[in-house]
Amino acid sequence: MTDPKLTMEVPAQIKEFAEKGIQQAEKGFDAFIDAAHKSVAMVPNPTTEISKKALSFTEQNMKAAFDHARKLLQAKDPQEAIKLQTEFLKAQYAAATEQLKQLGSSVGSAAKDDSV
Repeated sequence: MTDPKLTMEVPAQIKEFAEKGIQQAEKGFDAFIDAAHKSVAMVPNPTTEISKKALSFTEQNMKAAFDHARKLLQAKDPQEAIKLQTEFLKAQYAAATEQLKQLGSSVGSAAKDDSV
């Protein structure tokens, strides 16, 4: 049973305000990432595919962060918040490791293609 002193009852108004902040940040990020994708597509060069991949990874990571922020708003107590944070960090570490492998592979391929 959870100790009532350790519960985190966040007032509905605060949750609503935080959710709106997350939505606004997400909307701003979406506009930024759309502009970045268009910019990369307009100037083709040997690194275009790597840039597209990096933007895709950035988009995935930010969406995960926004989702995580929403989950944290729903945490009932500090233990749940810590659990959510731990799970998020583990997932992001795994994602970053895989993304770095893919980018490294892409850079290696681009360098190999460039030397031919």
